[in-house]
Amino acid sequence: MPDQTKAPIIQTLKKCTQKPHAPFYAPGHKQGKGIPTSLADLIGTTVFPADLPELPELDNLFAPEGIIQEAQELAAEIFGALQTKFLVNGSTSGIIAAILATCSSGEKIILPRNIHQSVISGLILSGAIPIFINPEYDPDWDIALSITPTSVAQTLAKHPDAKAVIMIYPTYHGVCGDIAAIAQEVHKYKIPLLVDEAHGPHFAFDPNLPPAALKSGADLTVQSTHKVLGAMTQASMLHIGSKRIDTQRLNQALQMVQSSSPNYLLLASLDAARQQMALFGQQLMSQTLQLANDARNRISQLPNYSLFDKKVRGESEEGINFIPPETNDGKRLPFSKTDTRVFESYINPRFVFLDPTRLTVKISDLGLSGYEADEILHQELGVTCELPSFKNLTFIISLGNTKADIDQLVNALVSLASQSSRDKFYPPTAVSKKIDLNLIDFSIPLSPRDAFFAQKDNLPIEKSVGCISAELICPYPPGIPVLIPGEIITKNHFEILEQVRALGGIITGCSDPMLKTIKVCRF
Repeated sequence: MPDQTKAPIIQTLKKCTQKPHAPFYAPGHKQGKGIPTSLADLIGTTVFPADLPELPELDNLFAPEGIIQEAQELAAEIFGALQTKFLVNGSTSGIIAAILATCSSGEKIILPRNIHQSVISGLILSGAIPIFINPEYDPDWDIALSITPTSVAQTLAKHPDAKAVIMIYPTYHGVCGDIAAIAQEVHKYKIPLLVDEAHGPHFAFDPNLPPAALKSGADLTVQSTHKVLGAMTQASMLHIGSKRIDTQRLNQALQMVQSSSPNYLLLASLDAARQQMALFGQQLMSQTLQLANDARNRISQLPNYSLFDKKVRGESEEGINFIPPETNDGKRLPFSKTDTRVFESYINPRFVFLDPTRLTVKISDLGLSGYEADEILHQELGVTCELPSFKNLTFIISLGNTKADIDQLVNALVSLASQSSRDKFYPPTAVSKKIDLNLIDFSIPLSPRDAFFAQKDNLPIEKSVGCISAELICPYPPGIPVLIPGEIITKNHFEILEQVRALGGIITGCSDPMLKTIKVCRF
């Protein structure tokens, strides 16, 4: 069995920093001797001796045979993968590479409309044709949920020539669809299920969390190890779960979309994060879940706040027939109401699990938008959320949080509510309108790649309706595009974007930040 106490990249990098020598190689700061004083004042000098290039002892990320290969094999074991690839250009590079490895120009890929903008970049680079599925939607919370097994099956029946299906698991709000059932539908067509699991690398380490995508039948999954585990920002992993993935083509794609000078500090942080979770993962996740439950219980008692939750229903409701799941041999399992996972999955297949470490709080009942609440919390009350949206704030509770953090969050929400009569807050009607991408009748007559490379005109917004967008425009975070290259522009697109701007959101990708003009494809 591999020794999970080892951290081969960390250990070898440490030896290299202690070896006396005259460095005549990049980077130019020469192990910290030439760094700017202002940078040293900010972060100190200790880190720079380890900022090394691909020295002979340090292996090669794109043709690993030594310590990187060993570190990736250790990661594959604890994450349940056939192979694991370290990513230094973030999960974005892994998502793009996954599309390049499975789809060629003109080939179809099935995906949810609330996909991350990195997927659109993958479509542009590969030339693949998107076949969109609308995710389920909660209008009360204005939150997109998951695609369903039924919607995937119906779409595959219409497009049996699709080369892959990609889904989000979990979403930014922690929503997890019925990935096992979706994988079964996808595999009927002998194609891979690709999973954007950026927010779910912790799932493998506690049974009280949703099941990991690989354990549920995913063929390839990309995880942002830095988002909820202990790696440095931009450090992610790609896990291969089956032989449906052409690993040689994937390796070529990864080499195209990652730096030829990978940062060894990022690689070391992936190695260390894996070691930490292998040795202490269950304990760390248990502590994290305790903090999350404490926060959830305390906030649920505050007036004027609501928590996004998936209630475990203890008895059958009218019109719902519970059907126990089948085993591999087709026999029915005995049904138990204490088995909440099975119980819930047969109540609402569009929303099977919710990550309890993802806390979404409805703010709109206070009469302000999530964007303004975020600014007040950040600037005045010392609390910063992960994701503001129209009605809600979403907080990530991870292994790095403490009880003091939870106390500060709860106290800040109490303070925010007590000040909600300020004139600068919006009246409730200003934040009550739901923003549902499902309401947009999106049509893509041009592939994202063709639209990206097409000749363009710059038109006033009011004259662009009915034209084909040449821009990728989305609020960020979460980076879910409202408008993508190749899509027909509608009035609803701009109503959504204007409301984002009016309520203080940030919009990226638009050539005109004031949204007075937009680039369209010329014909």
